[in-house]
Amino acid sequence: MPFSRREAMKAIALSGMVAALGFRAEAAENDSRPGRLRLVCVEEHVNNPDVARGSMPEMLRKAPYLTDWGRDVTDRGEADASHPRVIAAGDSLHKLMNTGEGRLRDMDAHGIDVQVLSYAASPHIVPGQAGIDLCARANDDLAAAAARHATRFAAFATLPWQEPKAAVKELERCVTRLGFRGVLLNGRSGEGFLDDARYRPVLEALNTLRVPLFLHPGLPLPQVRDAYYAGFSREVSARLSMFAWGWHNEEGVQLVRLLLSGVFDRLPQLRVISGHWGELVPFFLQRLDDSIPQDATGLRRSLTQTFREHVYVTPSGMTSLPHFLFVREVVGMDRLLFSVDYPYLSLNGARAWLESLPVSHEEKEKFACRNAEELLHL
Repeated sequence: MPFSRREAMKAIALSGMVAALGFRAEAAENDSRPGRLRLVCVEEHVNNPDVARGSMPEMLRKAPYLTDWGRDVTDRGEADASHPRVIAAGDSLHKLMNTGEGRLRDMDAHGIDVQVLSYAASPHIVPGQAGIDLCARANDDLAAAAARHATRFAAFATLPWQEPKAAVKELERCVTRLGFRGVLLNGRSGEGFLDDARYRPVLEALNTLRVPLFLHPGLPLPQVRDAYYAGFSREVSARLSMFAWGWHNEEGVQLVRLLLSGVFDRLPQLRVISGHWGELVPFFLQRLDDSIPQDATGLRRSLTQTFREHVYVTPSGMTSLPHFLFVREVVGMDRLLFSVDYPYLSLNGARAWLESLPVSHEEKEKFACRNAEELLHL
């Protein structure tokens, strides 16, 4: 059952000191084991019944094809021990609701030390006061869940972006009172994108508080989905429009628009995390600079330089050596964070892949934990 706000605040208050000391104690314990990498995963998702009930009707109104995933095909990713794979929709939904012993057993079995938890649902798309209240309850519940296992979990907040003034207030509460390490946004903040002037106060607050914004993939607009991804079987169209291609393209567009908007020139402490190896953007940075030069943008830096200085990239379970080598070359080792996208993907093979990378132990350590510890103040 979800915690009441009073219960959540009590749990957080009692555990604040334990959390701060616990992260340090676990880091010291892991560091004492020669050669073992402490593994911090930054894109690992949760849900709870209250948030699911509150946000799902609006999500289905905008994207009725959500329920087509898994209707005709059952994913069997957990049966493949070689690398993280998509698991069955029903299994992932069950695991999303677990922020206790079941999740910890999975983490222990696969050598995951810390997960930074974030919501898979989209309460920010619920309009009006109902959406504001739903985001607050969601954050209270997540803070309490993280506090119950303070050495193993941290959290990203969800904000009521549809009401920017309320979003700023909730951001400040989550960071200064609840101990959240940043914000995760599922998809667009509304019908438009984050470069819209109405969201500037939220970005300014992130800059002031020096916590990152994780730009997570989201659902394509219905007219985009119908024009680009329809015409196949319901199973194929659903997957193509979501986690195979469509929502990665959506988030890549959002990130490119932020780069072009000049927000990083105005807000020098703003940091963004981009999953799935940067949602296609690193592979097109040179093309973007060649096609939209600074003479056109009026920006102080090239798009490539801005990306390197403000964006962190994480694989989201895409354990591909060619991707790693390319993105490492583009952004540098100091801008890589590790993640598996649990529980949509299995944890199978994630640690083994990282340990097998053809780079130094120091570079693996940056990827595995040090960069995340520095960025998120763990």
